[in-house]
Amino acid sequence: MTPSGSAVADRISIVCVTHESGAVVGDLLASVAGRCAVVIVDNAGSDVELIAKLAAQSGARFIANGRNIGFGAACNLGSAATSTEFVFFVNPDARLLEGALDDMLVAFDRHPACVAASPRLVDREGRSVFKGRSVLLPRSQWMAEPVRDDVVPVLSGAALCVRREAFEASGGFDERIFLYHEDDDLSIRLREGGAELRYVRDAVVVHAGGRGSSRSVSIARRKGWWMGRSRIYAARKHGVPFAVPEALASAAIQCLNPELIWSPLKRGKQWAFLRGVIEEAWAGAGAARGGRVAA
Repeated sequence: MTPSGSAVADRISIVCVTHESGAVVGDLLASVAGRCAVVIVDNAGSDVELIAKLAAQSGARFIANGRNIGFGAACNLGSAATSTEFVFFVNPDARLLEGALDDMLVAFDRHPACVAASPRLVDREGRSVFKGRSVLLPRSQWMAEPVRDDVVPVLSGAALCVRREAFEASGGFDERIFLYHEDDDLSIRLREGGAELRYVRDAVVVHAGGRGSSRSVSIARRKGWWMGRSRIYAARKHGVPFAVPEALASAAIQCLNPELIWSPLKRGKQWAFLRGVIEEAWAGAGAARGGRVAA
């Protein structure tokens, strides 16, 4: 049975974190207008006034952070401003197609063991973009896109819906992860105790991918640096074997990509990724040495 409009509004809230996202978040707000509560948390972008205006026009609650506190921390802040049974974290460069909210709720009701789920993500050309793998998981757990609703090993933070009770019991997003891999980390923790993560094929969300913030070399560098640091931190947290050498090898190979010669954005991001990996690896090694000395 498809939930009524009032049931959707009573059961689910959308939380969206923005940072330099004024050019895209309007489409997301228009796609869910009047369907459910929406909370926009802005991480100190230069276009905060524009986003505040868009939020007001759509009836969304707006929270402005005085500084960029990171994606996960902002998601936690947005979740705390809601009270519904489900919290749906959606990137600003995404938009929900008709019926997506209803289909998500139907899937949760059909599968009581499911604590979190992601819809079918498609790019602007309608091609599926499925996340079935993570550097935090062994390759034996990776999977290809299912042809129907199915249990999956990891969810995409671009559009991730979670039962509030499970989210709060897990501690929410790890706020020590500033950006990247926070969805992988949360997925692994939510699965503890045998809980299910699911892919809901009938619920469709269009995700532009990489358009959540404005495109500039400085932003690309910041993203790359945090990607490198987050990869090492999260891999160590979950005991991934050979985390540092594999990340270094991956970063070095990407830096040798000939495409970097012609793309300042890609070049800035990949070299910053390598720097982030090295800095986090060194910081972790220093903490380990300090611990041994203290012991």
